[in-house]
Amino acid sequence: MELQTIPLDRLAVSALNMRASRKKPFLDDILPSIRERGVLVPLLVRPNGEPDHFEIVAGRRRFLASKTIAIETGEARDLPCRVLSQSDDAAAVEASILENTARLEPDEMQEFEAFKKLNDKGKSVEEIARIFGVTELTVRRRLALASLIPGIRKAYADDEIDGASITALTLASVAKQREWFEMFKSAEMRAPRGPALKRWLLGGGEIETGAALFSLENYDGDIFEDLFGERSVFADAEKFWVCQEAAIEAERDKLLSSGWSKVTILPRGEFFHSWEYDQLAKKQGGEVFVEVRHSGEVAFIKGYAPRRKKSAAKTDKRTERPECSAPLENYVDLHRHAAARAMLLKQPQIALRLLAAHLIAGGPNIRCQPERQATRKEKTGASIAASKGQQAFEKERAEIGQLLDFDESSFITGGNEDGWRLASIFAKMMTLSDGDIERILTFVTAEIVAAGHEAVDCLARVVPIDIADWMTPDDAFFELLRDKNMTNAMLADIAGDNVAKANRDATAKAQKAIIRDCLDGRNGREKTPNWRPRWLQFPALSYGHAGKPGTVKRAEKIAPLFAG
Repeated sequence: MELQTIPLDRLAVSALNMRASRKKPFLDDILPSIRERGVLVPLLVRPNGEPDHFEIVAGRRRFLASKTIAIETGEARDLPCRVLSQSDDAAAVEASILENTARLEPDEMQEFEAFKKLNDKGKSVEEIARIFGVTELTVRRRLALASLIPGIRKAYADDEIDGASITALTLASVAKQREWFEMFKSAEMRAPRGPALKRWLLGGGEIETGAALFSLENYDGDIFEDLFGERSVFADAEKFWVCQEAAIEAERDKLLSSGWSKVTILPRGEFFHSWEYDQLAKKQGGEVFVEVRHSGEVAFIKGYAPRRKKSAAKTDKRTERPECSAPLENYVDLHRHAAARAMLLKQPQIALRLLAAHLIAGGPNIRCQPERQATRKEKTGASIAASKGQQAFEKERAEIGQLLDFDESSFITGGNEDGWRLASIFAKMMTLSDGDIERILTFVTAEIVAAGHEAVDCLARVVPIDIADWMTPDDAFFELLRDKNMTNAMLADIAGDNVAKANRDATAKAQKAIIRDCLDGRNGREKTPNWRPRWLQFPALSYGHAGKPGTVKRAEKIAPLFAG
């Protein structure tokens, strides 16, 4: 990628930016540093078709902060940018996701939108999984949300629909989804959820007459109707399927005679997954796929062909007999494994390198996930990103990536068990010094330590950690702090009991303002810059005996283990 300095008025946010459609982001955490030093981390951009103009793939907050400062000062600064190719939409989306997931954990709908953009640009499920260090199953589950109607997707994004219900709805036809969504929105009707929803979608074994492709006039079986004549079902499901399958075959013949190159009837209950196919017109060899639901409904999906794998090697069409049967190959694998494992016991330095490669790339028996510092609060995500602790960690991550010859990535760990990648990492590690391996293992351990887990408190018992060295309570903290009793207790901590008593009846907002004055030494208050709330300290402490937060309970639970 080319590095350029680009005037502010020649930049605009790209529709491919992962958060392009989101509301205006929180900027207070980055405005002071950008006012003082400008934008230090380059934006990711690409040409937008207009001469010397570019669209922002990643770096929206830096761009909007720069625009705010330009309005304040009347002077627009040029911004450092890395320029992607205009033609590579997939690379642009990929870059946006990688940068944004490092700052604020995307929810499932954001992942769906991002994965679908990449899939639409030709990336396979396997490629998407490898790029973002997730399993192929995770990618398939997110892409399955594409089958949902927009209203249901929005309700799910707003946490109005639970995961079990969404899973069931991905099995439903569009007509059934719309029927359920009407019940969901209705004040008078109760929409089924979870297992009940799945039973409702599959019809409980009943098949409504509206699902028939054949004429009911020629059907000689019994049909049951409700008292109002609004709903009718086939009395004999087996007889229905004989007629329905004959009608499907007739439709298949019509489609083939009309010019479709191939018509595939999927087994009953099997779903067509659009992300495994490319759209292709009839004249270009497009095919038709027929979904047959257990409810009797049939869907004809036209204009798709199996996705072609890029750079597929030519294979000999002749079928060759394998040298080993499956049981024999298992015998060979187990004996080779036993011998290699026995030899590894005598090679501790090699074992450390192989362990590190497994931790990074993942393997069948070991898979490490990086701590993604998930939060749904944008201000919390911004606060973490701006903290000294996080910045130090990100700096080390970049250096570890260079040490391993990694392309720019949000995480070092989180591989998807790709054996070739594990081998390439191990081969690289065999060229590194023991000191480098120690540094890599240290970083990997730090990256996979989970937030809100006893492992953090274990560190606090053996390593002196002063939280004041790494963060300062900011707007995000004080916005989340709303309990008046807690603000008064903190006021006593930082300003003394007399000040706390004098302001006991003041609003929480007023008490928080005094705390901030004490931190900064404003309005006549003595400056106490190293004060931090008890919960944040190492070990974590509480302000009382009741209602202790989880971080305090965990610290107290493990304390006896380190008492000696």
